[in-house]
Formats: sequence, C-alpha cells, structure tokens
Amino acid sequence: MASLKETNFNFEGQIGFYRGKVRDVYDFGDKIIMIASDRISAFDVVLPRPIPHKGQVLNQIAAKFLNLTKDIVPNWFLAAPDPNVSVGIRCETFPVEMVVRGYLVGHAWRTYKSGLRILCGVILPEGLKENDKFVTPIITPTTKAHEGHDEDISREDIIAKGLVDEEKYIQLEKYALALFQRGTEIAAERNLILVDTKYEFGEKDGIIYLIDEVHTPDSSRYFIADSYQDNLEKGLPQKQLSKEFVREWLIDNNFQGKEGQTVPEMTDQKVAEISNRYIELYENVAGEKFVVNNEEDILGRIEKNINDYLKN
Repeated sequence: MASLKETNFNFEGQIGFYRGKVRDVYDFGDKIIMIASDRISAFDVVLPRPIPHKGQVLNQIAAKFLNLTKDIVPNWFLAAPDPNVSVGIRCETFPVEMVVRGYLVGHAWRTYKSGLRILCGVILPEGLKENDKFVTPIITPTTKAHEGHDEDISREDIIAKGLVDEEKYIQLEKYALALFQRGTEIAAERNLILVDTKYEFGEKDGIIYLIDEVHTPDSSRYFIADSYQDNLEKGLPQKQLSKEFVREWLIDNNFQGKEGQTVPEMTDQKVAEISNRYIELYENVAGEKFVVNNEEDILGRIEKNINDYLKN
C-alpha cells in the first residue's frame, strides 16, 4: 500500500512552511494549506513508518466535525481540495491545548493510580477506579510544544504566566466544554462515548477560532457505549476507538518515548493492522463507509489538487 510520509512542495504564493508531527503546513499569508501525512506519533515521538490511509482518515473526520460544530465557535476550515488536504484561515495559535476529560482513563488514570489527586490544578475525588465517569467533564490543559513533550499546566499558571489572558481563557473553557458536549451527543448517535479529547484555538483580528483537528482518533478517545457499564462493573478493559491501541503496543514493547528507549520494529503486518484499525475508526466515528484512495502517486495527486484550488 502506498503511503504519504512527507511533502516538500513549493507553491506559487507560498511564503512559509512548517512540518509538524503528522502535518505539513504551507503558509500563504492569510491562509494556510495543511496536508495530513500518514506519519504517526505516540508519546510525542514520530514513529519510523507511515500508516497508509491514516492522513485521509484524520483529514476527513476533522473536516466533518468542523462543519458540525461551526455554530458553536468559528473555525479555521475553508475547503478540502484533496482527501489529505485542508485549507483554512491562518491564525495566531494560543500556546495551550484544551484537554477535556469525561472519564478517568489514559494519562489521567496513570496519574491517579500513582497516588496523585491533583491534575493540572483540578482536584480529583478519592475512590475512583479506571474508566469511571466524572460527575462533570474536567479541563486539564497542556502547554503546546513545537518539539518534545507537551506539559501539564494549570488554569492558574496559564493566566499567571500570561500565556493566555484571563478573559480569553475563560472563553476557551466555555468553547471547549460546549464542543465536548456536541461531540458527546454525536458519539451517542453512533453507539460511542466520547471519553476525552483535545482542542486547539487561535485568534485572528480579535476573533477566537477553533483550529487543527477535531474529534479524530488521534485527538480523542471513544468507548463502545453498549458494553461500557458491563465492562466497568466487571473490571474488564473497555472496547475503545482511539490511538490508544498503538500506545499500548509500544508500552508492551518497552517504549514510552523516554531517553534511551528504542521504538519496536514496525513490521508490514503491524503497519497493515494499524491502517485497518484507522479505517475502522473512521467508519465508526464518521458513521459512513471509508472510500479508499489507492493511487500510487499520492504526491502527484495532492500537488495537482492544490494547484487547481489555488487557480480558482
């Protein structure tokens, strides 16, 4: 299967370029063109092999949810001229990610299990077990690192350090919780539970915009709804849709992105398994059949589609 590891285009009108963990971003001044590659990251490390169709999955889910939430908050998305490409408004990014958690799972559970009861300034009650639902969703923000690890940070520190002023931060919290509620409602229609997710925001001309991806399996975690309560009562692992299965495989093979650790070998079989899981994630989360693009010349297709868009 062909895959898209990276792009190195030079478009007419382009004034800048930035390569993120999984996206290549082309700057056109008032707009950006974001190409979702098939790179995959975990523990803030880009793994050595790309995953076929992953970029298309993320790009198409993000476009779908950006359209489904634009009544809550303005967003950056303008067009998707290619399955792997989104065009949007260029914003100044707020240097924090708004992580909303509805359940005690993942990083929050690992923190809780270690004995800590405060996460990002949020006090967690005693007596919780893994996968328990919080009474109300909590926000556990992180700093947004261009390289290396994002770091947990509290609301108070964000405001005290001047990363975001208080009035704007309060608005980001309101937007994040409203988006999480909408995502929860959409997930419920598909027999899913939106467990946790992250949102990124930017600003242009004094207006706050939702940016980047929304409710994708890379930025969110979903449980299968109809088996949740039974598994919780029996202490069984939850059936879930997210990138967590990749993290679990890495942890089982002694890799958590720490110094001196080596990424385990990603065999063709493992790459194909991850690719198939992403397609399954798409069909469950988006509620529609995934249309596979099997072109061998992915770069040629993307370049043509972007150039056609720029001419119009």
